[in-house]
Amino acid sequence: MRAANRAVSPLLWVPSGYFTMALCYVMLTSVTAIMFKNLGMGNGQAAQYSSMLILAYTIKPLFAPFVEMYRTKKFFVLCAQAIIGLGFAGIALAMALPGYMVVLLPMFGLLSLVGATQDIACDGVYVTSLDQRSQSLYCGIQSLSWNIGPIVASGGLVYLSGKLHTEWFHHDPGTPGPAWMDAWRIVFFIVAAITILMAVWHARFMPDGARAANTPASIGDAAGILGDALTTFFQKRGVWRMIAFAFLFRLSIGFLEKIGPFFMVDPPASGGLGLSNELLGIIYGTYGLAAVLLGSLLGGLFVARRGLRATLFLLCCAVNIPNVTFLIMSIYQPSSLLAISIGVVVEKFFFGFGAVGFMIYLMQQLAPGKYATTHYAFGTGLMGLCGLVTGVISGHLQQRLGYVSYFVFVMVATIPSFLACWFAPFYQEEGPAQQQPAPTPLAGAAHE
Repeated sequence: MRAANRAVSPLLWVPSGYFTMALCYVMLTSVTAIMFKNLGMGNGQAAQYSSMLILAYTIKPLFAPFVEMYRTKKFFVLCAQAIIGLGFAGIALAMALPGYMVVLLPMFGLLSLVGATQDIACDGVYVTSLDQRSQSLYCGIQSLSWNIGPIVASGGLVYLSGKLHTEWFHHDPGTPGPAWMDAWRIVFFIVAAITILMAVWHARFMPDGARAANTPASIGDAAGILGDALTTFFQKRGVWRMIAFAFLFRLSIGFLEKIGPFFMVDPPASGGLGLSNELLGIIYGTYGLAAVLLGSLLGGLFVARRGLRATLFLLCCAVNIPNVTFLIMSIYQPSSLLAISIGVVVEKFFFGFGAVGFMIYLMQQLAPGKYATTHYAFGTGLMGLCGLVTGVISGHLQQRLGYVSYFVFVMVATIPSFLACWFAPFYQEEGPAQQQPAPTPLAGAAHE
């Protein structure tokens, strides 16, 4: 199996595999919030519905052992991508139905489960088809390819929705409502076509992926492995402080993630900045994401030079303190695109710079042990749970408080992050020789 896999260059399937994963995730958990907002939902409902789609990605470690049991990992990748493609096409068609939202929400929920399964299977192909040297060699390509997904989804496709709405269908960009369906249907058909093409591509070039040595032979075995992984996780020294760190490190970011874009597109009369979808796509999907990538690169170099223990609290400051840019913008409501872009770039750059501390802490302190990869996934699952909880309540809270008071609340929400970071335990020795799992840039770990 391993010899056959080497006949196909990883460059033919690693970039496309991780791009497709990211495209699906960002469309479901971020872009849908903008679509709901365009269709006339209030901030509370739009943030709540899109955040609930994170749940499947949060709990995916719980059903990962069962995916291992059947057929090949490639089989699950291809099936998932075919279902996702057909699902997005079905969503585009369903938007023409009366009472379409009753149909759309269950379909989005089903696609999030399929998308999480795609992530499990694609990660499995990567880990079992490549040896440790190749995993390290292609890790940068893996991460970069994943981050192209938000550029296409949050940047290009949001931009396209605005262009289609105003220039192709000649609708008023400032009026939310059902008229936006025309543009979003085309966007979803495009996502469907891309995903189906990726499935065809991977059918030709993706290796099957080897079966793990401890692959469960039955549902009972899978449940036993999961139970043992959970038991050993909670037996770790200082585990509750680690859990607090994993859940709370990104608390303020969770409150900002959905509301930041809403603030950008809401009209000035409602306390927002009144940007169009096109400008939102450019600022968040290009400038903002470029700042995240640059910040992540420099943050990784900073940690590599000084060590995580010495830098973790500084990284927490980097993640949380620049959130004040949104408070400043909500007070002054600048009309200058340059000023708005600078505010977003500052916040995103320091988020990227500081967020590497979270991922490295999970790898070096929480994950090591018998089930390193599974325990790492538990940590990222806690991060996803934080995003789900904060996202569900953020829109309703903002509607009650208004933008200025809400962004003051976001700054107060940084305090638990600082406390969890200050008391985070360090029991593992730092060093390059330490065995670490190969991480996936999961669900907002390297972006928002």
